[in-house]
Amino acid sequence: MTVRKWNPDGMAAPVGAYSHVSVPPEGARLVFVSGQVGAAPDGTIVAGCAAQTTQTFANLERVLDELGATPAHVVKLFTMLVGEGAFAEFAAARTAVFDRWYPDGRFPAHSAAIVAGLATPEILVEIEAVVAVSGWA
Repeated sequence: MTVRKWNPDGMAAPVGAYSHVSVPPEGARLVFVSGQVGAAPDGTIVAGCAAQTTQTFANLERVLDELGATPAHVVKLFTMLVGEGAFAEFAAARTAVFDRWYPDGRFPAHSAAIVAGLATPEILVEIEAVVAVSGWA
């Protein structure tokens, strides 16, 4: 199962690690994954934006494993970051993950927003995902 990801001709290139368009294959079931945060398995929130980004992607990868999916099945990500200064730290940590997840540079659609706060003051990063799966009930 392949999610088609591309950037249409006649548009500016993406300003980051994302594709303008990401389409699941016909017959795929879309799974909407709630926002994941930088919580370690024991429930503690790891410290710092970069560490939370890494842990958040690790948590998302655990969800993908549960679905029998891989990062290639991700159709869209939505990231919320606390504070205007957080994006550079997030982007560096995301690059380390995406180098492993998407070595071909075919990224899913991805939107990001800077927010005033999330569920608790220590949470700095939250990432939602839409994943295309087949044969999962």
